[in-house]
Amino acid sequence: MSAEATRDDGIHVRRATDATGGADRRPDTIASNTSSLLGAAIDLTSHLDVQSALKNFVDRAARLSGARYAALGVLDSRGNTTAFVQVGVSEEEQAVLKHPPRGYGVLGAIPVDGPLLLDDLTQHPDFGGFPPGHPPMHSFLGVPVRVNEQVFGRLYLAEKPGGFTEHDAQDMMSLAEAAAVAIENSRLYAEARNRERWIAVSQDITTTLLEGTEEEEALEMIVSRVRDVAEADTALIVLPSVGDAWACEIADGYLAGDLLGLVFPPDGRAMTVLKEGTGLIVDSLTRLRTLRLRELAQFGPALYAPMMLRGEGKGVLLLLRRIGGPEFDPSDRAMAESVARQAALALELAAARHAQDVAALLDERARIGRDLHDLAIQQLFATGMQLEAARTAAAERGDPALTTLLEDSLSSVDESVKQIRAIVHSLREPDTAVVLVERLRREASLARTSLGYAPSLVIDVEGTVISDDDAQAGLVDIIDDRVDADISDDVVAVVREGLSNAARHARAASVQVRVSVLGSGPTGRVVVDVEDDGGGVDPTVSRRSGLANLATRARRHGGTFSLGKSEHGQGSLMSWQVPLS
Repeated sequence: MSAEATRDDGIHVRRATDATGGADRRPDTIASNTSSLLGAAIDLTSHLDVQSALKNFVDRAARLSGARYAALGVLDSRGNTTAFVQVGVSEEEQAVLKHPPRGYGVLGAIPVDGPLLLDDLTQHPDFGGFPPGHPPMHSFLGVPVRVNEQVFGRLYLAEKPGGFTEHDAQDMMSLAEAAAVAIENSRLYAEARNRERWIAVSQDITTTLLEGTEEEEALEMIVSRVRDVAEADTALIVLPSVGDAWACEIADGYLAGDLLGLVFPPDGRAMTVLKEGTGLIVDSLTRLRTLRLRELAQFGPALYAPMMLRGEGKGVLLLLRRIGGPEFDPSDRAMAESVARQAALALELAAARHAQDVAALLDERARIGRDLHDLAIQQLFATGMQLEAARTAAAERGDPALTTLLEDSLSSVDESVKQIRAIVHSLREPDTAVVLVERLRREASLARTSLGYAPSLVIDVEGTVISDDDAQAGLVDIIDDRVDADISDDVVAVVREGLSNAARHARAASVQVRVSVLGSGPTGRVVVDVEDDGGGVDPTVSRRSGLANLATRARRHGGTFSLGKSEHGQGSLMSWQVPLS
């Protein structure tokens, strides 16, 4: 026999009764079920792994209730199903269904504070039909699983012989409370282990910084380790780029190559995080209506962490997960912010080392200038006086051939003195006041230390190579007239980066730099080629952010940038060219 009633919340329930109208709950049955429920609750709380706890919860619920099918849908902050644990449905049936229920319809009608008990779920007003291949289900019991007063997920039970009872609902609510404790314990344990991993990464970063690792290598290590510990699919570091722009300079993981060099809008989330100095968690980038960078729409959950140092934003650490991945936890944000501060410190230390190197370079230039002036010029001056005396003596003896030879030697000495004085002057002059040709020659000279040999530098205008001859001084002026100051700065930066990349990774015996100025005005262009005879392009070790920066510089002027194999079959060729105006 059975009786039907409607609860206060309007949900239709079915109660099984005996012939006397009382509930069919004999004392021995109650004691047995209570013991089983208590045992299940104790067993649940013994699991420290979240996935194991959830699977055990679903198994226990199916056994205690007698349901043929049982499942737990884990919800995100928007109420969408992000994980689904089930029993009773075969792998073949799951393959046909392709994806688990999304938690709408009858499943979404489960109250947040009580069960939903149905004799036939197909008769519920919210029932929208089963997808093809779904096993038939009628009797249904849905129970919310609440963790810290928040609905963590929903327990779904279906197809119990004779249907579910209110006692089943009460038992499942009690089991859900035990599951909530188990889930919370598992999450706390997972957070503790996760915190240990973050701390280990933090210690590795500190060690790397103390060892004096260069800026880019340190940042690449940071994004790689952070991506791993945060279980993110992609990790980016956004840094200042050309002008006022901010771009992705370091990338690791899924689609890293496509995101490298991506320029972030000044009013986007990354810049907001940078200005406010506080991290941000986004549940899904692909669902945002105001996403300005369409490249990021390929990702779901995101975590922004500002790289702060003494209250100033140096950059942004961005962690991304693929669409459908779990959201980042607040604990992840706190740890990511800590690591981001260490990344900012890496930039600060690198800047300090660079300033120290520049200071040492300026001191060395000053010393070279003094030595050239005080030693070389004085010695040449003394040599010139001796040659002048010899020339006078040769003239008195009437030896015209020797006189001519000595006069030519005196001219060479005078020319050498002029050149040395020009070099001394350029060593003391700021870069902005030096012509482009001299700046390029200086970069080639400075690269000798890192390369171990002098690179070849060829500068030409319309195919005419510029030498040190005074007769070609006009070509030097032509280059400065055709190439404006903005492009000149980029040309110097390209040559510097090309030589630096060759010194770091090419393992080459020779490097040639060729700078060509072809034409003038809108139809003209400047071309920079850096070619080496080393081992060729190795994308795993090349200065990716530096190369991306060169590509950005080229795009800014409407030009092109490429890095590939040398035309000679050995080594690599970096080519950069932009229009002159």
